[in-house]
Amino acid sequence: MPSPTRSTAQRRVAEATGRRGERLAGWWLRLKGWRILDRRVRTPAGEVDLIARKGNLVAFVEVKTRKTAAELDFAIDERRLARVAAAAEILMPVYAGPGDDIRVDVILIAPGVRPRHIENAWIG
Repeated sequence: MPSPTRSTAQRRVAEATGRRGERLAGWWLRLKGWRILDRRVRTPAGEVDLIARKGNLVAFVEVKTRKTAAELDFAIDERRLARVAAAAEILMPVYAGPGDDIRVDVILIAPGVRPRHIENAWIG
């Protein structure tokens, strides 16, 4: 839910920044051998930024983009991960098959640093 103190212009800038971060995260995953199955998938439980597959592993990926690398340490919290995990549960039958492993990952993006891929970020 948008912050009540943010202006429409600020929300647009934040949205554009987030989309750029998601594109960069998708590119980063592809460089690491992943195939992007879908982007920005909405469910009643929340949105999953990227859904990716590598072999028999399907990752539901939350992407967080911040202005500075220092802000990345505070970009993700348990509540956000729980929401992604709940959305992943809804989406599993669509993107994963029998024998596939499932996990929730996070990719943190900031200017001037390589993307940070946190594998299996949600253990719930």
